[in-house]
Amino acid sequence: MQEKFTGSFTQQEPIPDAGIKAAMDVLHHGRLHRYNVAEGELGETALLEQEFAALTGAKYALAVASGGYAMGCAMRAVGVKAGDKVLSNGFTLAPVPGAIASLGAEPVFVEVTDSLTIDLQDLQAKIATSGAKTLLLSHMRGHLVDMDALMAICDAAGVQVIEDCAHTMGASWRGTHSGRHGVVGCYSCQTYKHINSGEGGFLVSDDDAVMARAIMLSGSYMLYERHAASPPAAVFERVKYDTPNISGRMDNLRAAILRPQLTTLDAQVDKWNARYKAVEDGLRNCPGLHVIDRAPEGRFVGSSIQFRLPGYAPAQIEGFVQGCAGRGVELKWFGAAEPKAFTSRYDSWRYAQKQALPETDRILAGLIDMRLPLTFSEHDCKTIARIITDEALTLSQTVAVE
Repeated sequence: MQEKFTGSFTQQEPIPDAGIKAAMDVLHHGRLHRYNVAEGELGETALLEQEFAALTGAKYALAVASGGYAMGCAMRAVGVKAGDKVLSNGFTLAPVPGAIASLGAEPVFVEVTDSLTIDLQDLQAKIATSGAKTLLLSHMRGHLVDMDALMAICDAAGVQVIEDCAHTMGASWRGTHSGRHGVVGCYSCQTYKHINSGEGGFLVSDDDAVMARAIMLSGSYMLYERHAASPPAAVFERVKYDTPNISGRMDNLRAAILRPQLTTLDAQVDKWNARYKAVEDGLRNCPGLHVIDRAPEGRFVGSSIQFRLPGYAPAQIEGFVQGCAGRGVELKWFGAAEPKAFTSRYDSWRYAQKQALPETDRILAGLIDMRLPLTFSEHDCKTIARIITDEALTLSQTVAVE
């Protein structure tokens, strides 16, 4: 009898009791809007921004409505305009090129490596040929490129870096928090990310003018002095009349839910990584299946795991995915011809000009992705690994017979 898994790949942990209590307090007083505070009071959102800035080591932080909004706001704040070319990874998710397109800017995709990180050699070439002066760097699925080498390339070319840290909140590169290498770091608090408010996001920066513009852009009206993790008032005087209001604030209810989660983020990362290791150990040395090695200089967050099945035909990989699904293991395949649910690839985004990325195509053709919620135990993860390994062995044996 085949082993099956019965857990849910979309079930998250409950909101902590402290977050539920804080949310009920906000509901009882009714002042959900971030600027609807009592005299001298710092609301939940302003407090959350202070705490997030302290967590990441940034001078300034801004809480917003989503990670996608954070990226669009960051690009506007650094001066990206309609018609500009913006570099980004060929392997990412739709909100990243979507944020570029929302400004009327043009995505220029960069190849990715077998490690699922941006290809630094191709990045240098695309900087030279495109003339782009902004890189929206996606730390896709938490895979961290050599940030020292990347920043050296971008600094030498005068390219400003915005980091998409949707999958790297709590991660670091050589001890520096993810999001702290570029001019702006952007984060997501969507349900499947590392802290959960359903939707939500952050920007962090040390740049006075960039953060002042971001706060004005987010819909502060002239209430910017109610932000605690923000530049001095004099900086706003220089930008407030020329920066449009494109409202995307976070509210006090979501901030109240998030603040207790920040205090346990580091421990949560350890829990994710223990589950990741349980799956990774179980998949290693399986014939025909390649685990993606992580750079030792980076601390990642193992909230998902990726592996490759190189050399198989699309129908064979589709059969493998369906075989795992029949045994309760939900996988996503980035090589599918049509986008499905959250999974799409660069040639799905037809609002971007058609581009050729042969190395990215090769990698995505056999790339499998799996979410690892903390509602799974390490025992669950070992069960999942056995099922995947069993189905991969069946796939390799079937191909050998053919």
